Formats: sequence, structure tokens, C-alpha cells
Amino acid sequence: MNRQHIYRLTVEWTGNTGNGTQNYYSYKRNHTVQIPNKVDIHCSSDAAFRGDKTKHNPEELFLASIATCHMLWYLHLCTDAGIIVVDYKDNATGIMQETENGGGHFTEVTLHPVVIIGEHAMISKADELHKKANELCFIANSCNFPIYHNPTCKTSNA
Repeated sequence: MNRQHIYRLTVEWTGNTGNGTQNYYSYKRNHTVQIPNKVDIHCSSDAAFRGDKTKHNPEELFLASIATCHMLWYLHLCTDAGIIVVDYKDNATGIMQETENGGGHFTEVTLHPVVIIGEHAMISKADELHKKANELCFIANSCNFPIYHNPTCKTSNA
């Protein structure tokens, strides 16, 4: 079975301060991500790259894509395994290394999901499912760096 999914969006630069890209300091890095029938996402580059620190940046959105894809697969696998998840929160971290030529790349991501489930006897199985979720995650499968998992699983009465 080979099913292809196509995703489309529009990125519009909103940082022209009147002089376009006359020089490195003459424009803002602000932009808007527009997806039909969804709320616009107002973004910028990271503050380290002359961006607006109050707006989301591509690196944060990339990390969010990894963490949320993992979460959605994990919840699906728990459902299939009969594990009732009542809460899930992940404080994900990503490390990006700048290169000598001014570029850069992510070197690793670590997910730190704290999962609350309904039944203590299912904790071991719930922990195991993070590995399977990583194997199935569309975004993780598109990355060329390690994605680590440091999960904590508890029961709702703990």
C-alpha cells in the first residue's frame, strides 16, 4: 500500500520595513505561515539571528513537529494496547549546531514525556510504546539525527 499525502501552505514575509533587503540590518525576519481554514501562525527567526523573540521560529516549530508527531502515535498505540492515557505533557529539547559556513543542523532531540495512565499494571507496556511510536512517527523518520526518549509514566492515583 503506497499512499501519498501532499501538504500545502503559504509562507509570506512581513518584515519589509520600507527598504526591502537593502542590507542585513534593514529588514525584519517576520513572516506568517498560512494554512487554509486554520489560524495564521506569526513567526520570525530566532532572536540569535535578528528575529523577534516574541514570535515562533522555524527551529521551535520543527521541534514541536517531532514532539507532537510522537505524542499522536503514542496515544494511538496506547489506545490499541488498551492503555488509558489521561494526561500527556512533553518538555522536549533540541540541540542545533551552527556550522563554520553560517549554516547549521540539529544534532539531537530529546523528548521528556510525562504520561499519566489509569492502571499501574500497564506502566511497563506504556513505557515500551515510546520506542514503537518513534519507529512509526512520520517526522522522526524524516530526521537524520537521533531522537532520544526520557519518559516518565505514572498512574492517576499516584
